[in-house]
Amino acid sequence: MMIRSPAHAIFGQTIRAIRDRRGISQESLAQLCDLDRTYISGIERGTRNPSLTNILKLAAALDVGPGELFAGLPGGSPGES
Repeated sequence: MMIRSPAHAIFGQTIRAIRDRRGISQESLAQLCDLDRTYISGIERGTRNPSLTNILKLAAALDVGPGELFAGLPGGSPGES
């Protein structure tokens, strides 16, 4: 599958970076979110388009605010309007 867009790739890289900093495997993150590990992999590779519900699940499981997941995107810095 191809990357959906540069924004999807950056979003996925951010998820992976936070997950790695927390020392959480894809499998563990998937279990925490009640999602499939292959879905998490697809998000991290930028090939999946997660719903708002799943973005909120990811943020909760990673113990970050949802905005932090968008921090690498243009206009996505926390606190930026």
